Parts: sequence; structure tokens; C-alpha cells
Amino acid sequence: MTEALMKSSEFTLPEEKQVPEKIQKARTAPIRWIAAHAVRYWYLGVGMLAGAVGNAALAAVVPVIIGRSLDALLQDPPAVERLGRYALMILVTQFIRGLLQFGRNFSAELTGQRMERDIRHELYTSMLGKSMTYHSLQPVGDVMARATNDVREINFMFSPGLNLVVGSANFILVPLLFSLQYHPALVIAPLSFLVLYILSLWQYLYELRPISDAVRKAFGTLNTRLAEAVDGIETVKGMANERDEVDRFAENARDFRDRRVHQGDVEARFIPLLLMGVAQAAGLAHAIYLFQIGSINVGDIVGYFGLLLLLRFPTFVSLFAYSQVSLGVAGARRILELINKETELDQNVEGYDKKMEGELVFREVDFAYPEDEESLTGIDFKVHPGETVAIVGQTGSGKTTLAKLVNRTYDVNSGQVLIDGVDVRNWNLEALRRQISIIEQDIFLFSDTIAENIAFGRPGAAQEEIERAAKSAQAHEFIMSFKNGYQTELGERGVTLSGGQRQRLALARAFLTDPQVLILDDSTSSIDSETEDEIQRAIFAAAKGRTTLIITHRLSQIRWADHIIVLRRGKIAASGSHDDLMETSQAYRRIFSE
Repeated sequence: MTEALMKSSEFTLPEEKQVPEKIQKARTAPIRWIAAHAVRYWYLGVGMLAGAVGNAALAAVVPVIIGRSLDALLQDPPAVERLGRYALMILVTQFIRGLLQFGRNFSAELTGQRMERDIRHELYTSMLGKSMTYHSLQPVGDVMARATNDVREINFMFSPGLNLVVGSANFILVPLLFSLQYHPALVIAPLSFLVLYILSLWQYLYELRPISDAVRKAFGTLNTRLAEAVDGIETVKGMANERDEVDRFAENARDFRDRRVHQGDVEARFIPLLLMGVAQAAGLAHAIYLFQIGSINVGDIVGYFGLLLLLRFPTFVSLFAYSQVSLGVAGARRILELINKETELDQNVEGYDKKMEGELVFREVDFAYPEDEESLTGIDFKVHPGETVAIVGQTGSGKTTLAKLVNRTYDVNSGQVLIDGVDVRNWNLEALRRQISIIEQDIFLFSDTIAENIAFGRPGAAQEEIERAAKSAQAHEFIMSFKNGYQTELGERGVTLSGGQRQRLALARAFLTDPQVLILDDSTSSIDSETEDEIQRAIFAAAKGRTTLIITHRLSQIRWADHIIVLRRGKIAASGSHDDLMETSQAYRRIFSE
């Protein structure tokens, strides 16, 4: 990968697994991007094209032979002996045609499946590389709609979409070529149909494009609200708001339905259907005229009209196939919108990656979320290696935001955050984050075993290490109370556990990674009083030898901090020891009086 491309992501794969650079450069337009993916499977494209050409050509053999059979019967005397040979020719050609059609369909389906796999891989790795600023502004439901349904539409774009487009195109050309054997003038009807078909198809696709985009957008909106309602089901039920959510869903569903109906309306006015009927009637009339003047015979009329009937396949199929192609391009456009949105953070592969000592410095730091007022202003303090600092303040004072600047979840707008004298932006991002552990109030656990959740930061950790970390976090006892112990499967986000249990597992996960900088963001808020003392001792033991930031309102944790920083409206209002601050800081006293 080029340096420019590597600077656009927080995360890059090993070189052998990276998305090819040619595909990344093709992200400027959906068709170009799709073509860059498809060209990797050019041999399947050749198979699809060969099958389509052979299928159409052999389909034309049937009406031609039927016409010759009729001529043989109308001879005086009838040449009945030819009929057996003609029947055998139809049998053999249609058997070969079936094989070619299978090859065409198989090639198209395999291309579509591989395209879907590759694009899912590209989109997923791209999303992992985006910053938290990006993810916080992107609705999860819409992302899931694009990652599932829109990617699937690209698969359908190839099979059956492009498969039918390529196949039907040959069925338009075949009457042009085969009609010449009867009379040169008989090419007029299929040629006229071809010209008018192309013009009407261009108009159809031009009108269909914005409608297809609107359909995909409406589906994304529908899915976004559905995902939010399901994710926040406790809030919905707790507020008895089910009826309102049903109404919102119904409104979004109606919008999606209306846009689909609009698409169906455009498809219903598909002009080529009329053109086909006119072309067949005009072609038949022309053939009859040529017969009357003695230029062709009856068998030629039958064979020629049989060729014109082949136009039914491309005409009827194009109504669906081109619509499917349009939906695929619309889906690709929506996927590229996600991939091409730039992230402000980069992995900095060549950055500083030494073992941390743990010195942490905030130097005149300012930070604001996009389109928001400043959250932090002029933050300036220093934490020595192994020191424990408590960050306190009222809700909304910027405590959590400050913590997330340490591991570059967000980057400062101005000023510097330094670890061991090195600006965090100059650290290798992976090396930085692997040596910092943040335990938040809202704990995320995966739908996996307890052991795998604890070992998330250290895949492959030994069972003994996992249990040691769990014991340090006071989690071993409740884990062993489950029937399957450490192999107990957790529900999504760990819903089967209490808040305190989830937070103890998060502590165990942090202990196992053995970070040099530990950040506890209100991480003991859900722990019951019975186990609080044990958890406090575990945290105190874990903090020894580590630089620790504790964001909390619990006096029991604040007291044993080496230093306390008071935040108020994004600024440092005071700092010092607990006793000093109780005497000198009104903002600090207010925290404990509320």
C-alpha cells in the first residue's frame, strides 16, 4: 500500500490480506469500483460470455430447423426422411445449449458470491479502520443495512442481473444475423427494434437511477430505526412506548413501500414491451409480403418469425435484470459512501512503539466534538509513572472525554497529550492502545464464553492466566457458580449478568492484558456494597506500578489517589489532595454535597 493510503485508517491488515491497491484507487465511482473487483475473476466472465453466446446461437437453431422441416414436408413428394435428421440436430444442439447455459449461470453465480465475499471483507476492514468520531456519527442500523442488504444487492447485480443482461443481449443479436440467410431486407425489423430498444433502455435507466437510490436510502432509514428500537428495548418497554415505536416503524415501512411502488410504476411503463410487439408484427407482415412476390418460401416465414419470437426473452428479462443492475449500482454507491468517508486518525505504522514507562502529560489541550462547543479547554497537568490520579467533576464536565484522548479514541484539536514525552499522535497506534486499558461504566461483552471475553485483549492466553486475572478482579467465585464455569456462553452484551458481574469481567480483562496505563471510568458504579471493598482492594493492587486515572464520584476511591483534579465545564477548576480541596475548592465540595 502507498503511504497516502495507509494514512487513512486506524487499522491495517497484514500485507498479504490487504485490499489490492487497484481496487482502492477505483473507489471514485461505483461502476469503476465494481469493475475493479470483477476483473479479478475475468475467467468467470469469459465463461459467462461464452455460455451466453453459445446459448443464444443454439436457441436460434430450433426455429431455423423447424422452418426447414416444414419446407421438407411441403415438397412434392415430401422429404420425410429429413425429419429424423432434423429432430436429432435439435436434440443434440439443445443438449449442448443446456450445458452452455449451466456454465453461464454457474460462472455468474460464482462471480456474484465471490464479489459479495470480497466487498464484505473490504467494507468490514474499512469500518474497523474508522475513528470513533466517525462511528459516533454513523447510525448502526444504517451501517448494518449497507453491510448486509446493499452488499447482497451487488451479488444479485451479477446473478441474476448481469447474467440475464449478457444472455439477453445475444438474443437480440441472433435474429439480426440469422435473418440474413432468408433475405437481406428481413434485417430491418430486428435492426429497428435494436436501435429503439437501446434508446428506450437508456431513458429507462436514467429515470430509474434516482428511484433506486431512494429505495436503498429508505431501507437504510427503516433498518436504522428498527436496530435502535431493538437495541434500546429496555428503554422502550420501561417508558411503555411500544405503540409509538410501532407507529414510527409503520411510517418508515410506508415510505419504503411507496418508493418501491414508484419503482414498479416506472417498470410498468417499460416501452420495449410495446416495441417488441410492433417489431414482431411488422417483421411477420414484411416476410409475408416477400413470400407473395416469390422472394422467400413458407418455411422461411416460419423460421424468420421463430427468430423474432426470440426477442421475447431479452424484452421481458430486461424489465427485471436492468432494475437489478440499477439496485446493485445504488448499493455500491452507498457502500462507497461509508468506505470513502475519511477518518482523522491513522495507524502510524512507523510510529514509536517502545514499552511504556507511564508518564502522562496534558499540555494546553483543547477538544471539541464535531459541530459542538468545546468540551475541554486549556487542560494542563502531569502524571508521574505509577501515580494514581482521580478525575472528578459534575456530569458533562469532560471527564470521559479527557480519558479518551489518552489512547487516541479522539485526537486533540490543539495542544498535546504525551506519554513518556512522546505525543500520542506519534505513537504506533496499536502499541499505544495495547499498553492502555480503559474500563468504562457501560461494559461491552461479546456473545462468547466468559473465558474468551476475559482473554479478548490477549487471544490464546492460558486458562491459568485467565483464572488468575478473574481472581484478582473478584470474579472467579461467581464464574464458578455457573454450571459451565469459564465456558459459560454469555448473551449479547452480557445481558445474562448483573452490572457488577459485567464490570468485574471487564476488570479481569484489563488485568490479563497487564497495561502500563489503567483508566477506570466510573467502572465500579454498578458494584453492590457487599463486594465493593473486595473490588476496591483489587483495583488498589492493580494500580500499583501503573499510571492510573480514576474517574469516579466514590469518595472511597478518591481518598487513596495520589492527586485529584477537579473539572468544571471543561476546565481544570482545582487540583490537590482531598483534604486540601475540601478546604479550598467550592467546586470540589459541591460534588459531595449533591
